[in-house]
Amino acid sequence: MSGLTEINWMIGGPQGTGVDSSATLFLRTMAVAGYHVFGKREYHSNIKGKHSYFNVRASHQFVQSSRDPIDLLATFDKETATTHGHEIIPNGALIYDEKVVKPEDIEGLDASVTTFILPFDDILQEVAEETDSNPMKLVIMKNTIAVAASMALYGVELHHMEEALKGIFEGKKAKLVPLNMKAAEKAYAMIQTMDGFDKFTFKIDPVANVPEKGSRLLMNGATACGLGKIKAGCRMVTYYSITPAVDECIYLETQPHYGVNVVQCEDELAAMNMVNGAALTGMRASTATSGPGFCLMAEAIGWAGICEVPSVIFNYQRGGPSTGLPTRSEQADLMFAINVGHGEFPKIVIAPGDMEQCFEDSFECFNLAERYQTPVIVLPDKVLANNTQTIPHFNEEGLKIDRGFIFEPTVKDPYDDVEGAMATHKRFEVTEDGVSPRSLPGQPGGIHWLTGDEHTEIGHITEEPSIRMAQHEKRFRKLDKALQEIPQDRQYKLYGPEDADVTVVAWGCTKGPMLDAMPLLEKEHGIKANLLHIRLFSPFPAEGVLKILEKSKQTMSMEANFTSQLHRLIRMETGFTIGHRVVKYTGRPISQDEAIDAIRQVVEQNAEKVVLSYGH
Repeated sequence: MSGLTEINWMIGGPQGTGVDSSATLFLRTMAVAGYHVFGKREYHSNIKGKHSYFNVRASHQFVQSSRDPIDLLATFDKETATTHGHEIIPNGALIYDEKVVKPEDIEGLDASVTTFILPFDDILQEVAEETDSNPMKLVIMKNTIAVAASMALYGVELHHMEEALKGIFEGKKAKLVPLNMKAAEKAYAMIQTMDGFDKFTFKIDPVANVPEKGSRLLMNGATACGLGKIKAGCRMVTYYSITPAVDECIYLETQPHYGVNVVQCEDELAAMNMVNGAALTGMRASTATSGPGFCLMAEAIGWAGICEVPSVIFNYQRGGPSTGLPTRSEQADLMFAINVGHGEFPKIVIAPGDMEQCFEDSFECFNLAERYQTPVIVLPDKVLANNTQTIPHFNEEGLKIDRGFIFEPTVKDPYDDVEGAMATHKRFEVTEDGVSPRSLPGQPGGIHWLTGDEHTEIGHITEEPSIRMAQHEKRFRKLDKALQEIPQDRQYKLYGPEDADVTVVAWGCTKGPMLDAMPLLEKEHGIKANLLHIRLFSPFPAEGVLKILEKSKQTMSMEANFTSQLHRLIRMETGFTIGHRVVKYTGRPISQDEAIDAIRQVVEQNAEKVVLSYGH
């Protein structure tokens, strides 16, 4: 073995020209060859034409974040070359078509970068002639040509691509595999004969023991959340089409055999009200939205709060305010989620940090909603939703459905004793732990009233101060119960050595780059860092978090928002002020390289605040 154990590849072009398809093929091919992969997907908010790109990191080691410098860039247009050319590391390479990219477009390249001019149209014309095909219908195979040329440069054997294509083109589309392979073989052979092929030294070593087929998953967060809902027995998902939440809903729509009724509604308020109605019938129901839609749901979430409805809301965070950055990521909805709705009512707020947690939290959120009879808000983000990586199969051990405190009828036939039936069920009974018996439609004796007003134990409207106090206090006692019962590792977890030089506090998608950065920080810079990753925000585990922070030598927060919302929340809940802040609010994810650089600035330069901005 004399090559590399990791590569970093990028492809870009106008929206709608096959950038995603190319990246998917590259990801699948490298995964088939046994590499761990992480794919960062960045796309413009218009439907077609604007610049988009996909960055794929492939490694012998498990990776869960992107890196910044790229060793090979493949482009379908001028903009990709001019925008990302400077990101190619010395002695890297650029693949382009001289029909769309001119020499003057790539003047900013490092002098050591090798350029490969690939005649896409000529290759397609040859394939068309040899297969008696219409060349206009083969244009989509430019994706295959770009990936095959990249595989040749990296030294990855082409048969892995054939296996990947078989996984993409199944059933009636299987006939497309030989056609694509013919184009791939031509591009693969052509690039090997070009000047500069031997100069490109970023060959990746083959994986010694390729994992057995099917032993890993190639997963994105939107799909992981959908699978968690299926596993939990969710039977209704509502949505109004909004990026990036729609990806989860589209996935579920393609899986009708699992019995999830997916409803596209006229607006977000309708979507939330439908979930409330479904949950009241005993059905496990959820709505999926993003920031602007989540804002519109506030009134209906408040209704669920006072009526103690076990509703589940997924808010896939994106850049705001208003429409903001529709296809970019941000962690800026944390404080709003905790305080959503006017007045005060309990809600559980959780945020997954990786694919495994997306699956697990999507399962457990229904248990939490029904056990504590309160809205549960799950906060994934666009980074988790759209990025793709290889992971082990989800650990499903210990995932058990818990329907909570269900009312047990004491009246056999309520129609024989209407007054008795109406008096026996105190739906909002004041209990020691705040959880009251929840009845389901059709249960004898389960009659009660539901209203957005304050109410008595059976649901009648009241403004009596003593009852208001009793109900208010009862509802909030559920948060105390939840904090006692939710396992600690689902509240927060400390990764890395306890005697670290610096403790980084983070949440959501910042978990991946930190875990990837920590070994390199110690190996290359002599800095021992650990990560305190927070997953539960309401109720907030103040005591446990404070105990860790007080023992830390140096503390810093790392978040993808402007105001350091977790930083502020920790100060509010514990009184502890984290010493340093790292923020990024460009809408682009924090990379491993940025995490390393930020920690070095804090530890070595005592920087109070670091603002990250890398990426396009």
